Amino acid sequence: MSWKIGSAKQRFSEVLRKAQEAPQPIHNRERLVATVIGPEDSRLFAEWRARQKAPMSELLLEVRQIAAEENDELRVPRRADRPNAFLKVADARRHQRRQ
Repeated sequence: MSWKIGSAKQRFSEVLRKAQEAPQPIHNRERLVATVIGPEDSRLFAEWRARQKAPMSELLLEVRQIAAEENDELRVPRRADRPNAFLKVADARRHQRRQ
């Protein structure tokens, strides 16, 4: 369901109740101005957003850790044209953690 601002204000409790089931977009004329989401969607969004801010080297370390836990290996091919900067940073951070 989509709401106009005036309707959303008048039926705010209903907007909140419905947000538990699905995001509730709120429009001013035809322009989307907000979306009300439930707590579970909010938690998932916060987790996703936190991961988006992580440096690539941290994500690479996480993938390597998962692979190690599954008795697998993350194989990153060597670059032919220049050194792989991500691998250098990831290896340096892994070395720091061991100390």
